[in-house]
Amino acid sequence: MISIEHVCKTYGKKDASVEALKDITLNIPDSGMTAIMGPSGSGKSTLLNMIGCLDSPSSGSIKIDGKDISQVSVKEKAKLRNKFFGFVMQDFALIPDYTVIQNIEVPLVYAGKKGKERKVLVENILSKVGLLEKRNTEVQYLSGGQKQRIAIARALVNDPKIILADEPTGALDLKTGQEVMKLFLKMKQMGKTVIIVTHSKEVAAQCDNVINIIDGKVDK
Repeated sequence: MISIEHVCKTYGKKDASVEALKDITLNIPDSGMTAIMGPSGSGKSTLLNMIGCLDSPSSGSIKIDGKDISQVSVKEKAKLRNKFFGFVMQDFALIPDYTVIQNIEVPLVYAGKKGKERKVLVENILSKVGLLEKRNTEVQYLSGGQKQRIAIARALVNDPKIILADEPTGALDLKTGQEVMKLFLKMKQMGKTVIIVTHSKEVAAQCDNVINIIDGKVDK
């Protein structure tokens, strides 16, 4: 599914430049869970952003289903994000004064889905994460665990092939984190490719593959 070859990323210029990624080469298989681990500042999130078309490498290539996404246009990246990816962030990235339905609808609106179709898709995905009864509640009134489940529902509603999660359990207590991990395991069973950036050894232990990034390099 995902092939990364000799990817480097440098921020800044000349004396002020920082090498965030240094010659990363790896493959991430289909339909499994992969953890990306490493200390803060090691390049984990930078790599995730490259895979998800939120940033571009300075050099090297990233291929999704054989398509090189490394240097495509901004417009094409937006299309790829909507088609291939669902994103789950540590801070949830929800709109506080929007209802649950309004938050989950966002990627469907960008995809051009009509109102009735959006409602069916949203209610279906809310049933899967166990929060259908909260559909008309503003997300600012939900618990952290509920917000993360809503973020996961939003990531899944467009039926993406790849789920990218950046520290999805980092802001949650142990019990709630375990519940969220059960949802990721369900995604894997649905045939999704799940990539999780994490500091947690407990989270990584539940994944099929673990990639360690140290100082911008893959630690082999």
